[in-house]
Amino acid sequence: MSKVVKQMMIADLQAALGDCREVLVVDVSKLNAVATNKWRLDLHKKQIRVMGVKNAVAGKALSDIGLSGVRDVLAGPSAIVWGGEDIVALAKEIAQSVDAIKELALKGGAIGETSLSTDQVVSLSKSPGRKELLSQVAGCLLGPGSQIAGAVKGVGGKLAGAIKSIADKTEAPAAV
Repeated sequence: MSKVVKQMMIADLQAALGDCREVLVVDVSKLNAVATNKWRLDLHKKQIRVMGVKNAVAGKALSDIGLSGVRDVLAGPSAIVWGGEDIVALAKEIAQSVDAIKELALKGGAIGETSLSTDQVVSLSKSPGRKELLSQVAGCLLGPGSQIAGAVKGVGGKLAGAIKSIADKTEAPAAV
């Protein structure tokens, strides 16, 4: 393959990835064309992209944009997978796909310069995603605050009611 063609393939892969800095690598070589197309369409609905790549070209393209960790898992037939809400959502979706489709094999991935093994990707898929973590943090922050507000509001409401009734009683004789 000529150097010009390789440069075009590298530029195409980098353009497709955009600013994404988390990728997973899978082996789809044992899937037939119909199963591969169905799997890709299902992922496309979830904003996840799949691209079959030559390992040398992908290694160069991804290293140039800061994903040098992926070189460790690029061996044999490879397809790069990226997209979704975050790396956890991507890992969950791919782990589910690997469980459902026996011919599909997860090879690993990369987050920036950090390489991820297959076991690390599976472990990552079992952790809470961005939305779950944000809701847990919000629950922790709002829990004690709402309890304090409820306590103050309950006691404060009774106190305000008592003061208002006393004020009404003192104003009533003056009006007569």
